[in-house]
Amino acid sequence: MHFIPIEFLGWNCLTLGALGWGQIQIANANRLTIQEQYPRKKWMLELCDRLFEFYPREISKITERITHFEKIRDFWLQQPDWILPFTKHH
Repeated sequence: MHFIPIEFLGWNCLTLGALGWGQIQIANANRLTIQEQYPRKKWMLELCDRLFEFYPREISKITERITHFEKIRDFWLQQPDWILPFTKHH
């Protein structure tokens, strides 16, 4: 097992995930692109650029989910309120 600075990993083998502030993941550990001596500043600027693309897509997905559940809520607001009888099992 080798440890290298993250900026030595090429973006073609990394992906971003929506966990907390964002999570960098290795897309496929069998296909790593190593860029030795890659400048940290350049890598960080690329990270920011990728996040500027990533977050709007996440916002779009969340907006779709909100719209979906607004429709479900509207449906249930129109339904009669009834309660199933509770039976104790011995």
